[in-house]
Amino acid sequence: MATFSDMINSDQPVLVDFYADWCGPCQMMAPVLAELSTELGDKGKVIKVDVDKNQKASQVYKIQSIPTLILFKKGKILWRHSGTADKGQLKALIESHA
Repeated sequence: MATFSDMINSDQPVLVDFYADWCGPCQMMAPVLAELSTELGDKGKVIKVDVDKNQKASQVYKIQSIPTLILFKKGKILWRHSGTADKGQLKALIESHA
């Protein structure tokens, strides 16, 4: 099984959604990110990280509010945003780094 580090060190962009099940805005983003993942195909990946179950990753990336979205490519942070986001903008962002 691939580790978190393996996943974000991909040659393709990887959007990581730091979320929690109890978070209302996170629940609003879930279907948006599911659609985005389908639309991206092999141009990028969307990964969800539950901050309650993965506290170490949350600490490493200094997650202070959720949802927090971070776009990685080859392990480097390209973009970071806290709060909800528009699917079209996310798709354009990821495709521009594909």
